[in-house]
Amino acid sequence: MKMLEQYPLFLYFLSLSFVTIFLYKWLTLKKTALKNLPPSPPKLPIIGNLHQIGPEPHISLRALAQKYGPLILLKLGSVPVLVVSSADAAREILKTNDLVFSDRPYSTVTSRISYNGRDVAFARYSEYWRQVKSTCVTHLLSSRRVHSFHNVREEEVALLIQNIECPHSKLVNLSDLLAELTQNVVCRVAFGRKYESGHKGDSYKKLLEEIMKLAGYSRSMEDYFPLLGWVDWLSGLKGEVEKAANEIDAFLEGVLRDQPSTTASNNFVSILLEIQNTDAGSSIDRECIKAIILDMFVGGTETTSTTLEWTIAALIKNPKVMSKLQNEVREIGKGKSKILEGDLVKMYYLKAVMKESMRLYFIAPLLSPREARQDLKLMGYDIRSGTQVLINAWAIARDPSLWDNPEEFRPERFLNSPIDYKGLHFEYLPFGAGRRGCPGIQFAMAVNELALANVVHKFDIKLPDGERLEDLDMTGVFGLTLSRKSPLLVVATPHV
Repeated sequence: MKMLEQYPLFLYFLSLSFVTIFLYKWLTLKKTALKNLPPSPPKLPIIGNLHQIGPEPHISLRALAQKYGPLILLKLGSVPVLVVSSADAAREILKTNDLVFSDRPYSTVTSRISYNGRDVAFARYSEYWRQVKSTCVTHLLSSRRVHSFHNVREEEVALLIQNIECPHSKLVNLSDLLAELTQNVVCRVAFGRKYESGHKGDSYKKLLEEIMKLAGYSRSMEDYFPLLGWVDWLSGLKGEVEKAANEIDAFLEGVLRDQPSTTASNNFVSILLEIQNTDAGSSIDRECIKAIILDMFVGGTETTSTTLEWTIAALIKNPKVMSKLQNEVREIGKGKSKILEGDLVKMYYLKAVMKESMRLYFIAPLLSPREARQDLKLMGYDIRSGTQVLINAWAIARDPSLWDNPEEFRPERFLNSPIDYKGLHFEYLPFGAGRRGCPGIQFAMAVNELALANVVHKFDIKLPDGERLEDLDMTGVFGLTLSRKSPLLVVATPHV
C-alpha cells in the first residue's frame, strides 16, 4: 500500500526529469543554431567535407577560400576544422588569440610515435609542454648554442662539396646528398656521432623514412570517426604504427646507452641527461629526452634538406637569379676555398633568395594544426572549443593582394624589406608564429645559408644534357613536408 502511495510521486519526478532534459536539449540546440558560424561549403552526410579535399590539401583549401572567404568552417568526418586563408585572420589566430589556439589536436599516429605527446611539436598545451619547450629554447636552440655547432656545419658542408665534386657518375643526385648533409649535421649535434653506411646507418635511415611516411601520410580513421577506430586495426595502420614506435624506442634507447656518462659533451643528449641528473624539479625524464631528440631528428633533417632542394631547383629554373647570387657569393669569397659562417653576414642577396624560396615553395603549407581551448568570438564568428585550425600559409604567401606577381620567383622583393621569417609578419609564415612556432629557426637557417653559399661558390649547376629548363619538374608531393616529386639530378661543374 505504501509503494502504491509513493508511485505517483515517482512518476511525477520521472516526468519532471524528462521535461527538464528535453528543455535543456532544446534550448542548447536552439542556442547552437543561433550561433554565427563561419561560412561552410555544403556537406555530405557522415563524411562532411572530406570529399572536397584533394591529394594537395593546400590547393583544395585555397580554392574553397576563394569561393567562401578567408575563414571557412569544414567538417572532416566528425571533426570541425577552421581554415584560415588571409594574413589578417592568421594574425587573429597566432597573435591576438595565440593562447586560446595554443593546443594541438590529438592524433592517434603522432601521439604513439611521440611517446604519447611527451615531445614539443605534438604535445598538448600544458605546464609540462611549457617547461619542456623552455628547456629546448634555453639549453638546445639558443643563439649561443647554435653558434657553438658552427664547426659541425662547416665540416659537413665541406664533405657535401667533396661528394658533389667526386661523384660515381656524371650525374649528381643532389636530393640524396642534401638529405645526407642534414642527417649528418643533426646526428652529430643531437647524438654526438654520425650513423654512416652499415647496419646501424641503414636502419636509422629506414626508420626516418617510416616516421616521415606515418606522420605525413597516415591519418587514422579514428581521428575522423572515433567509433570506427577498429578499421585502423583491419587496415594494418595500428600494427604499422606500433612496430615503428617500438623500433624508434629501441634505436633511441641505444643512443642513450651509448652516451658516455663521464665525458663532458656538447650534444643534445648529453645536455638533457645532465639536466635530468642535476635538476630535481625538471620535467625531463628518460621518455621526455627520447621524445625531444626524436623531434630534433625529424624536424631538423627533412625540412632543411627539402628547403635546400627547392631553392637550388628554383635557381636552376631562373638562371638570371642564379648568376646574380653567384656573383655576390664569389665576390665575397674571392680567393677563398670555401665560405665560412662569418662570410654570410654580408650576403644580402643570398638571404633574399632563401626567403623567396621559402615563400614560393612552402615546406609546411598548412603549418601544424592547432585547436581552440575554449569558445571565442573571432572576426565576428563564433568558434567552439575543440575546433581544429589549419592556417593555409601557402595560400597567404601567394595572395596577389599582398604580393606583387606572387607566382614569380623574385628574391628582389625581400631586399630592403622588413619582412622576415621570425613570425612577426603574418603574410609570410614559413616557420609559423606564436607559442607553437618552430623553435629551431636559427638552427635551420644556419645550415641552409652555409650549404647554399658553398654550393653556388664552388659549382656551376645545370640540368643534364638535353633537358630544358621547362622540363625541370617543380611538382610537390604533400606529406609531413611538401617535398619535390622527382629527385634533383644535375651536372655540377667546378668553377674555375
